[in-house]
Amino acid sequence: PVAGAIVVALLPRQRPTLIKATAFVITLLVLALSVPLYVNFRSDVPGFQFEEAAAWVPGLGIGYHVGIDGISLFLVLLTTLLTAVAVLSSWRAITEQVKEYMVLMLLLETGMLGVFVALDLFLFFVFWEGSLIPMALLIGRWGGQRRIYAAVKFFLFTVAGSALMLVATIVLYLWGGYTSDLPALLDAVRQGSMQLPIGLQVWLFIAFALAFAVKVPLFPLHTWLPTAHVEAPTAGSVILAGVLLKMGAYGYLRFAIPLFPDVVPMFVPWLSVLALIGIVYGSLVALAQEDIKSLVAYSSVAHMGFIVLGIFALTPQAMSGAVLQMVNHGLSTGALFLLVGVLYERRHTRLMSDYGGIWVRVPIFGSFFIITALSSVGLPGLNGFVGEFTILLGTFQVNVAYAAIGTFGIVLAAWYLLTMVRRTLFGPLNPSNLGLTDMTTREIVVMVPIVILFFVIGLFPNLFFEKINPPVEATTSQTAIATTILEMGE
Repeated sequence: PVAGAIVVALLPRQRPTLIKATAFVITLLVLALSVPLYVNFRSDVPGFQFEEAAAWVPGLGIGYHVGIDGISLFLVLLTTLLTAVAVLSSWRAITEQVKEYMVLMLLLETGMLGVFVALDLFLFFVFWEGSLIPMALLIGRWGGQRRIYAAVKFFLFTVAGSALMLVATIVLYLWGGYTSDLPALLDAVRQGSMQLPIGLQVWLFIAFALAFAVKVPLFPLHTWLPTAHVEAPTAGSVILAGVLLKMGAYGYLRFAIPLFPDVVPMFVPWLSVLALIGIVYGSLVALAQEDIKSLVAYSSVAHMGFIVLGIFALTPQAMSGAVLQMVNHGLSTGALFLLVGVLYERRHTRLMSDYGGIWVRVPIFGSFFIITALSSVGLPGLNGFVGEFTILLGTFQVNVAYAAIGTFGIVLAAWYLLTMVRRTLFGPLNPSNLGLTDMTTREIVVMVPIVILFFVIGLFPNLFFEKINPPVEATTSQTAIATTILEMGE
């Protein structure tokens, strides 16, 4: 994508259609290059695959080291798909400074992909920060009326978390024998050769956990998210919900839990309760929204709470469900933001009270809207059900109360999402919507691959679980010992 950004930057500004087409072709090429990762990925091979390593700062033991496992594989594929979708969805919406917009989209894709493949702590930090800047600029330049406020708030929250993570990374680097290579550090943790004092582990885990909690975002660090979602351009909201939020959950799975397995069980109750608060709070606030985009934004707080609940259940089922649910949420919520954007381009309003009865005018849109809402609700046969069911199944094994509250969250999700569908599509037709036109061919093309994936994941989940389960089981086996010791001590 960086090479593509350079190509786009060299195109004449007076040719916006050429710029958009070039950027879209580049994202399609990146998507095509990522598909063989799935085809050639071997579930029976432990550790990381498709690794590349090169000396970066050899004097300090810092290297360019990338690779993927079953956890990062699908997040890479999700990133390449949603970036292509986001660029195509921007075709009509973005008319000013098109070149700068497309360059930032490609740089953003680079940063997100780097986060999911980086196997060096400092390289991970560079990509983590590298994805922050383009998103803040996209919100600040092409967003809504309060775009500057939203961009600054997003930037400040994320930078504050990043600062904590950087300090923890430096401490871990010093204690790990002056290496920032993740596989080497993980081996040292497994073999017990890196003897971190428990007190230090606690503080390092807190630093990483807070940085990732901001990105998820976990209650009460979520306040930047609704504003950023509402003010961001449609494509920005798609990427923000679809990929950027997953970086926080991925950080727990890749760094916080594997590097500090001895102290993770101490924090499980705290993080689980915060996740549950996020589920209920996000759902109740979503119920109170009049703005459709704001409703979908608060639904992300609830759905990401579900993912964190699954991660910190620390059972293979719940954690595998959380990984799959990251992909599911990216597809479902990304699609909802795309559909809200379709309405906004036509009516320039997102208030549910301004719609009503539009099914008779836009049946194709209505069909996509209902399927996507049901996917987000978790209807059996669609993608959301598989992820939520496995999270709850794994959570029930360790804490019935947590699972019961999580199940209540599903009921609330059905309430606010079906209310949104009813108020938007059904009832008497609002006269102001008589001129509403249905989705164009381009808009349908944007939605079709996402809807196909709803059914593929819902009906054939083992295509995903067979690759997700091995690294998840390796992660949970580390924390299982610490959990047993903690229970014996109690």
